[in-house]
Amino acid sequence: MAGIRAGIRAEQRMQARTVGRIRRKQEENFFDYSMLFIVLFLLGFGLVMIYSTSSYSAALQHEGDSAFFLRKQAVATVIGLFAMIVVANIPYHFWERFATLAYIGSAVLIPMVLVPGLKYTANGASRWIKVGPLTVQPAEVAKLGMILFLASLVCKMGRGIRTTKGFFTVLLVPAPICLMIWKITNNLSSAIIVFGIAALMLFVSSPEYKKFIIMGVAGIAGAAALVALIVNVAASEDMNFRFARILAWLDPEAYANGKGFQTLQALYAIGSGGILGKGLGQSRQKLGFLPEAQNDMIFSIICEELGLFGGIAVIMMFLLLIWRFMVIANNASDLFGALLVVGVMGHVAIQVILNIAVVTNTIPNTGISLPFISYGGSAVLFMLIEIGLVLSVAKGIRLKDL
Repeated sequence: MAGIRAGIRAEQRMQARTVGRIRRKQEENFFDYSMLFIVLFLLGFGLVMIYSTSSYSAALQHEGDSAFFLRKQAVATVIGLFAMIVVANIPYHFWERFATLAYIGSAVLIPMVLVPGLKYTANGASRWIKVGPLTVQPAEVAKLGMILFLASLVCKMGRGIRTTKGFFTVLLVPAPICLMIWKITNNLSSAIIVFGIAALMLFVSSPEYKKFIIMGVAGIAGAAALVALIVNVAASEDMNFRFARILAWLDPEAYANGKGFQTLQALYAIGSGGILGKGLGQSRQKLGFLPEAQNDMIFSIICEELGLFGGIAVIMMFLLLIWRFMVIANNASDLFGALLVVGVMGHVAIQVILNIAVVTNTIPNTGISLPFISYGGSAVLFMLIEIGLVLSVAKGIRLKDL
């Protein structure tokens, strides 16, 4: 009998230890390895495609250095990964105290693209600040700053956001930054993205969906009226270049030697790729036909070399990434963390949708990069910092809460 009792007690102690381990595991913080894998995959794939897309033009422009663009992007990626790790290991509430400073800093940085000695011009556009070897695009800083500021503002407003005054206050906060990005840096696409991020964060935090429906209908009606007006004044010699882009979008073949040239070349690339593509590195459109193929139009080269299969695979990876954002946002420990994740999700989703829409001529051509894949040091650096914020929010989630 004594032996049986000892055995029972030993079994009970073992069960207690097992329950204790399970409880401790439930108390552990969550880390989203799935999201991290997706980001690393997109970065690696982006570096491969940048080299494949830019090697020919880089060799011509930089004295035979076919890896010029790859090397610059790789350096920015490594710096971005280091920044992501640092930000991920800092509690995200630490950044809340810098939210207002981030907003003001964005407003100060944007006009600096006009300062002689600091401004950096590429392809006829002055959208960068250059300090020594470092080049920064203020519009990318503004996207991150807007996410931080609006997340903090909405939390401070509380139920005040339910009022009409609170609703339009949050909606008008990004207006000055958007206007500065548009008029000073001549970058309408980034201004649209910043406003889109703000609108999505407001949509998630506000229960008043009727206002968004009214605004959406009014926006569609206004866009349709604008297109009709542009078509009616198409013969005007004083037409704004943005109007010309809309005409080229409606009929790219009629503007094949002008605004429609890049769009047509991108469509040729997509169409010639077929289902499985020509093979990695076998694109013809990148051989001087498609301007700046490694930037905004890289998705068309992906479709040409890897086919419809490759294009859909890239879209699926972005959908998986957005799904992980939603999981983290839904399980965030507080509203501030959830809104940070929603802002980053909006940034990624809006850029992916607009970039693919431009490449496929679904919307008028405008300069929008494909996150993690297109060439651009500032873009990948600040995007990885945003991913660090999301990972920081994820670490605040308890496994038992999932």
